[in-house]
Amino acid sequence: MRKIISSLVLTLLCTSTFAQVKGLVQGSNNTKKTPLYGAKLKLLKAGIGTITSEEGIFELTLPKDLPDTLVISAIGYASDTLVVDKADRFISLEIVLYSDQLLPEMLVELRRDSHSISRLKTLHVEELTSSELRKAACCNLSESFETNASVDVSIADAVSGARKIRMMGIDGVYTQIQMENIPYLRGLESAFGLNSMPGSWIESIQITKGTGNVANGYESMAGLINLELKKPREMERFYANAYGNIFGRAEVNLNAGHIINEKWSTGWMAHASGVFAEMDNNGDGFRDLPMGKTASFLNRWDYRGKKMEAQFGFNAYYDEKSGGQVGYNRSDELPLKYGVSIGTKHIDVFAKTGFFLKKITNSIGIVYNLKYQTVDASFGLRQFYGEERRGYINAIYDGIISTTDHKIKMGASAVYVDMVQHLGALQSDRVEIVPGAFAEYTYTGMRLSAVIGARGDYHNLYGFQFSPRLHTKYTLTEKLDVRLTAGKGWRVPNYMIDNLSLLASSRTWVAPSGLMPEVSWNFGGSLVQEFKVFKRKANLTLDFYHTFFENQLVVDRDFSSSQIRFFNLNGVSYSNSFQGEFSFSPMKNFELRFAYKFLDVKSEFGGSVQQQVMIPRHRGFFNAAYFTRNKRWEFDLTASVYGTSRLTALPGIPIADQDLQSPVYPMLNAQITHIYKKWNFYVGGENLTNYRQMNPIVDAANPFGSDFDATRIWGPVMGINVYLGVRYELKMKN
Repeated sequence: MRKIISSLVLTLLCTSTFAQVKGLVQGSNNTKKTPLYGAKLKLLKAGIGTITSEEGIFELTLPKDLPDTLVISAIGYASDTLVVDKADRFISLEIVLYSDQLLPEMLVELRRDSHSISRLKTLHVEELTSSELRKAACCNLSESFETNASVDVSIADAVSGARKIRMMGIDGVYTQIQMENIPYLRGLESAFGLNSMPGSWIESIQITKGTGNVANGYESMAGLINLELKKPREMERFYANAYGNIFGRAEVNLNAGHIINEKWSTGWMAHASGVFAEMDNNGDGFRDLPMGKTASFLNRWDYRGKKMEAQFGFNAYYDEKSGGQVGYNRSDELPLKYGVSIGTKHIDVFAKTGFFLKKITNSIGIVYNLKYQTVDASFGLRQFYGEERRGYINAIYDGIISTTDHKIKMGASAVYVDMVQHLGALQSDRVEIVPGAFAEYTYTGMRLSAVIGARGDYHNLYGFQFSPRLHTKYTLTEKLDVRLTAGKGWRVPNYMIDNLSLLASSRTWVAPSGLMPEVSWNFGGSLVQEFKVFKRKANLTLDFYHTFFENQLVVDRDFSSSQIRFFNLNGVSYSNSFQGEFSFSPMKNFELRFAYKFLDVKSEFGGSVQQQVMIPRHRGFFNAAYFTRNKRWEFDLTASVYGTSRLTALPGIPIADQDLQSPVYPMLNAQITHIYKKWNFYVGGENLTNYRQMNPIVDAANPFGSDFDATRIWGPVMGINVYLGVRYELKMKN
């Protein structure tokens, strides 16, 4: 018989009318039990639910109206039910589901929100699922945030096609990006790596504002983005996606998962894309989009044993781009035309091992990663070459103190970086060795939860660095949470690769006199409120974060019209970010989201404290999504309005005669998807208002002259883009 054991009844500390039920969901085949990832739990009457973590853990807020029936289900296992009453508040559950090969099958379906903010986590974590990513073309990671207001994606320059992200108005190099808690897009990857990860590989994206957990490392300064890839046991048995647009871009993605036996499974992911047409719609003599090709491949293996679990694999990609003037050919011996060519090669191997201890709440996990990458680029007459070898290991002990209300996490990590960067006569070569240790305590009470952590790291070049962090959440009411966070982060800058797109101008670089670690402090908080509008579910989220730098490598484009100056901060540098977001479902299968964001990002430029260039102070956002009752059609619309941003002065023109503020402009994207059995057919459009920045390249007629600049980009360079595609999905057999 199915077994549900209720244990650890907690003493009520107050007479509140709501609480959280916690527990562990395991699966059994009559020989052993394993924690179930992605098991669904839903209260039938309240209509609310949750999904278990990778460790099989869940938390669920109980409503006032009880009793209610809790349904527990997981793919490959028979579902079970439990009646939850008022007397069951604040309990911990151990739930065991048995294989559906042993019992008759009962399927309970729960639709998971494609975009949500977890109310149960202490940190402010925004999650985007694969359903959210399918709302747009989502060909690679840089395009995965089009339906999201928290992360801004912009074009770095008008010739290389490079994109960069920002969180809270701060450049993406200050946001820690991870692939399943493994460092990703660090070092030489930071400039063009966003194009290397196809959206079809991603299962979900978690966005954390503010500093993250200390176990994840010391580089989380403005936020953390974690990419969860599709798992071999849960991914498609076979998946194919083909895409094409009117700008000459074509793409193919192939995924395949295979369960070898009870212990072993593997997943294969492949991607190939290219831009094969030379486009110059604005008639400035330059390609609107660089031509080129990209190939990526990832293979991962999963092992589930009685005493340990392991995941390991490798990821490799090759990327080649050719931009610049129409007709440019990299093989030409003489630079008859201005061209940009970029070649990137990357390979890394990764592994995660977990060891079970006697207590199921205690475990040891170790993360490993080795990477090798090269970047060979030319911008006109300038040549850049970079080579990087990187190693990473992180060992974590996870346990409890007495009860699951008191959790502790501690461990040690080590980072090794051997990086070479050459730009003409400039060189920036170094070897970094950074061992570190950390500890983190988590308290989970009825209303208050807190995560207190600290880590210490010793850098072989810059000495000891201490990073304390604090995150708290307080549940004011059943539907209202308040979070506060504070913490320190630091990183060693790479002024060449971090700013490689700035080579697309005639300005000379003034290198810093010496590199120092960049150090920042982040303070902020958020408010998450659930309520009803016309008896329909609605959510309101408000957050504010302040980040200030003790030290920063400032990129000064106002110092001189002929130079770009890099120097260590000797004044103030800060960012204030406010965002409000309202989501509402006016009818079944129809969701609306509205957001507004204000950014105040200032530092010392040209000898005075000024707003950072090309960052809109205001942004409005709207998203509407609808799918029909028969689930055959899906419709999605995303609109954004970007406010004015400060611009650098143009050379040769009096300041009084220039407009140093960009105009307000809109962006409108839409997509329609038709689902027929295992096939998805989609068609969509981007920048449907056809708004374009006029003359994005300064002095395009004289690219080797002293006034040429292709980096003064504040808006879209391309016009309307129409695309279409098809997906085929063959699900894994239970």
